[in-house]
Amino acid sequence: MIGYVTIGHNDLEKAVAFYDAVFEPLGFARTFKDGGWAGYGFGGKSEGLEFYLCNPENGQPATFGNGSMLSLKAASRAAVDAFHAAALKAGGTDEGAPGVRGNFTPPFYGAYVRDPTGNKLAAYFKG
Repeated sequence: MIGYVTIGHNDLEKAVAFYDAVFEPLGFARTFKDGGWAGYGFGGKSEGLEFYLCNPENGQPATFGNGSMLSLKAASRAAVDAFHAAALKAGGTDEGAPGVRGNFTPPFYGAYVRDPTGNKLAAYFKG
């Protein structure tokens, strides 16, 4: 069971603007922003799965992991579509438009983006 996820950023204001926008359709909201860090939780609560943005502690620039991706469950296909649109509007880049992937039962509907630092994110709905 995952408790929380932390990813690096190089510009807190740009990162917060991006994640405020893309998390809203998925039901996550910011819980704090302080000292190079920001936190998010489902419904704006600091319990359950939490997501954090941070400046790397070693003082080096944040980079994305090749082959790494954070995937987030969405409540509907419409939420996946809204996540993707919000990501592009907030400065993210497209890595795969919303649509059905593979031949699964129930259908797997997903969208893929990169945040301004280059971290890859997905939102998906099964059903």
